[in-house]
Amino acid sequence: MTLALLIEQLLNGVQLGVMLFLAAAGLTLVFGVMGLINLAHGSLYMTGAFVCAWVAGSTGSFWLGLVAGAAAAAAAGALVEALVLRRLYDRDHLDQVLATFALILVFSEGARWIFGPQPLWLDVPAALQGAVSLPGGAAYPTYRLAIIGAGVAAAVLLWLLIARTRMGMRIRAGESDREMIGALGVNISVLYTAVFALGAGLAGFAGAMVGALQSVQVGMGEPVLILAFVVIVIGGIGSIKGALVGALLVGVVDTLGRVFLPMGFAAFLPPSEASGVGAAVASLLIYLLMAGVLVWRPKGLFPADG
Repeated sequence: MTLALLIEQLLNGVQLGVMLFLAAAGLTLVFGVMGLINLAHGSLYMTGAFVCAWVAGSTGSFWLGLVAGAAAAAAAGALVEALVLRRLYDRDHLDQVLATFALILVFSEGARWIFGPQPLWLDVPAALQGAVSLPGGAAYPTYRLAIIGAGVAAAVLLWLLIARTRMGMRIRAGESDREMIGALGVNISVLYTAVFALGAGLAGFAGAMVGALQSVQVGMGEPVLILAFVVIVIGGIGSIKGALVGALLVGVVDTLGRVFLPMGFAAFLPPSEASGVGAAVASLLIYLLMAGVLVWRPKGLFPADG
């Protein structure tokens, strides 16, 4: 293992982590403020990727596609909240799970009908092509560094929104006592729609950014949804700080495990077996991490209720 390889994989882990944060932040906000389990959150991530790829392909502008993807996901989230989810806030979690699972099927078939069954491809913008030299002589793609920067910027802006604005004050109050802020004159329906649209927009932005690194296809949001749930359990449900820390932990552990565990097993196993065993163990690492955190801190690292 060389220093260049270690730095490269650490950056890959951070890049995965900040994208998971964008997906998990909306999910933890929705659950913390509304008490809603939303299995369709990954579909909003997919929506952002599809709209970005389609708009970029039609106009030739990645940046226009990026804005359109985030906006479309936010609009879809607001529409779903107003038409479907608003009726589920007072229902038990099983009803929420069943309804949002049905929404996954609706979004998947809708994407297949609108954009076609074939994957779409999104090119990296010309300004972000190329690579940056790392210590040790390796080159790291500029676009991945841009993703890290965009994710960090989004995290800072989200923190400022939650901590320093009137809307953020209402969101924090909604996490603590929804009935009280309603009694004080805050329009709960508008607040819920705004929170859901914000979370959906963040997920759509993440999907649009990642769309240039992989194919944009139906079902791409489900693996991200699973990882986002792991993130918010590790970080603490309802906690933005916890979502950020949890996402970075999951991203780095998952990335380093998939790269270095097969190399480690190769020291005492045949190469073919080492690759299979290492990949299998690596796929378990984030769940072992989650289990270890829950044994130590059952409410997560930074629970919203302290």
